[in-house]
Amino acid sequence: MALLNVEDYRQEARRLLPRFVFDYLDGGSEDELAVKENRAAFERIRLTPRLLNDVSVRDQGIDWFGRRLPSPIVIAPTGLNGLYRKDGDILLARAAARLGIPFALSTASNNSIEQVANASNGDLWFQLYVMNRDFADQLVDRALVAGFSHLVLTVDVPMGGKRERDERNNFVMPFRFRPKTIADVLCHPRWLWNVGRHGAPAMANLATATITDPNTQAALLSRKMDASFDWDDLKRLRDRWPRRLLVKGLLHSADAERAVALGVDAIVVSNHGGRQLDIVPASISVLPRFSSVNAPLIVDSGIRRGSDIVKAISLGAAAVMIGRAALFGLAVGGEQGVVEVIKILQSEIDRTQALLGAKELIQTASKILTDSE
Repeated sequence: MALLNVEDYRQEARRLLPRFVFDYLDGGSEDELAVKENRAAFERIRLTPRLLNDVSVRDQGIDWFGRRLPSPIVIAPTGLNGLYRKDGDILLARAAARLGIPFALSTASNNSIEQVANASNGDLWFQLYVMNRDFADQLVDRALVAGFSHLVLTVDVPMGGKRERDERNNFVMPFRFRPKTIADVLCHPRWLWNVGRHGAPAMANLATATITDPNTQAALLSRKMDASFDWDDLKRLRDRWPRRLLVKGLLHSADAERAVALGVDAIVVSNHGGRQLDIVPASISVLPRFSSVNAPLIVDSGIRRGSDIVKAISLGAAAVMIGRAALFGLAVGGEQGVVEVIKILQSEIDRTQALLGAKELIQTASKILTDSE
C-alpha cells in the first residue's frame, strides 16, 4: 500500500516497531493532553485564500542568516534514534544533507558528534542538554571543533516529564528486557534484524574517557538535568559559543525577549512535543504572542502536514522543526524514508501555497488572513 502522508508512515512505524519502541517515539507525558492539543491547535487554524495571483511558479525557500534553505524545515533534535534504525542519527543527517536542510543532533544521540560530522556534509546543529556543567562545556567544545554551525540549548527540561507509556513498558536506561518485552521483540523480526541484534544502542556522546565518576555517568545516562541552570549560565554559554545560538523550549515571550537581550540569535517556540509538562498550551497557539521578539522564530510540536508548516509561517515563524514525522520515516525506510516524508511535506507546502495564492511563502504569508475556529 502506498504511504501518502505522515500518518501513513506513523501507522507503518507502529506495525514495524516493538511496542516499547513505538510508545517511546509516539508518547507524551501524563495524560498526553499536550500531545493532543498540539494537533488540535493546528486543526483549528484556517487560512483564507487570496486568489487571481500568478502562482505558476512557487517558492517555499527561506533566508536563514545569509543562507538560502529550499524549505522552512529543520530536522529537530531527538534522542535514541538508534532505536528505530541502526546509526539512525547518521541516516537523519544524510537525509537532511540530501534535501539541503539542517539537521540538529541531540545530546542523547546514539551516534557521536564526531561520527555524525564525519558521515555528513550537510548543515549540522548541536542540541545541548546541561546535565553536568563541566561535561556540557566539553560537548560545546567538541561541537565547535567538529564544525557544527548552530548550538541549540534546550531549557524546558529541569527534570524529565512523567512519561507513563514508558513507565508501563519498563523503558529505562540502561535497558532491561522482561519476558513480555522479549516476546514483543520476537514478533518484529525486521526491527530485530536491523536494530535488536546489535544490542541496546548507547548514548555515544556520553561514552568518553573523561567521565569516570559512576554517579556522574548514571546521572548522564538517565538524563537528570542541572535544574540550577539560569540566566547567568545562559550568558556564560553565549560567551563560550562563537556561532549561532538558539534557545529551545520557550512558551512565554518575555523569556524570549530576555534571551535575545543576552545575545541569543533565534528562539524555538516549543512544548517539547508534549513530552514534558502536560498542562502547557500548544506551541502554535502561543506563537503570535512572540511578535515583539526581535529574532527569528522556529516552532515545533504537532506538525504533520505541509499545510501546518504554512500555518506556522503565516503566524510568524521563520521555520519549523520536524521531530516525530522524520522519525516515522526513519523507522519505515531509513535514510530514504526520511527523505520521502520531508518530500511529502514539501509537496503539501507547494500545493497549499498554490491554492492560497501565495507565490512566495515568506513574503506572502503575512498577507494571508488567518482565522481560528
